[in-house]
Amino acid sequence: MINFFFEDIDAITINPRSSEWLKEIINAENKKVGKINYIFCTDEALLKVNQDYLKHDYYTDIITFDYVKGKTISADIFVSLPRISENAEIHSKSFLQEFHRVLAHGILHLCGYKDKTENEETEMRSKEDFYLRLLSL
Repeated sequence: MINFFFEDIDAITINPRSSEWLKEIINAENKKVGKINYIFCTDEALLKVNQDYLKHDYYTDIITFDYVKGKTISADIFVSLPRISENAEIHSKSFLQEFHRVLAHGILHLCGYKDKTENEETEMRSKEDFYLRLLSL
């Protein structure tokens, strides 16, 4: 089950197809869908999560709390909507493109992909691009 929540930020409309697409990614990666909560928030709220739980003092677009058990993907995924908007502008992408890239990014981390090294980041971007091409809203 994939849920979307908004914390201290105006809600945006999320196409029901987005949830199905995320499930397709999980299934394509030979995993099972558990309980996944996306919590959309402000930059400041996500910075506080980053500081309190990860001891990092910087802004980010996504923080994933991994509750994966075996092949079942479960998590709380915090996402900064303002950061997505800013990154979309920086990378000359639409808000929806960047929004879905970040949603997929969180799922891919839960499926075992990393992005700490240059090779890992290249593989992550390649997977994101692949799944974004499959998205039809």
